[in-house]
Amino acid sequence: MNNMNDWKKRLNIVYSTNPDYHYQGDESNETEALPKEKQLLRVSLDKRNRKGKAVTLITGFVGREDDLQELGKLLKTKCGVGGSVKNGEIIVQGDHREKVSAILQKEGYAKSRII
Repeated sequence: MNNMNDWKKRLNIVYSTNPDYHYQGDESNETEALPKEKQLLRVSLDKRNRKGKAVTLITGFVGREDDLQELGKLLKTKCGVGGSVKNGEIIVQGDHREKVSAILQKEGYAKSRII
């Protein structure tokens, strides 16, 4: 089966009148992961839109979504709390800024700063 003619990959293409048109498949445009020591992560406390509950917010990660998920899982496990990973941000429930910063430095993320 020809992968270029797979209709599921062409859902956003409606119709083309060009007889020479060839659909170009979606190449994986994963963000190139920066090394840990070059990551500039920001650790901050956020209370907005959370019904007054404080969360530790880690932003600034540049890399693959899988690596971000893995880092989020590590931080939540080490802090012993819940949280989530959404839109390139890691959310850890509670005020754990100092602990998260220490964990990041121990893991090799040298440039993390607390806001």
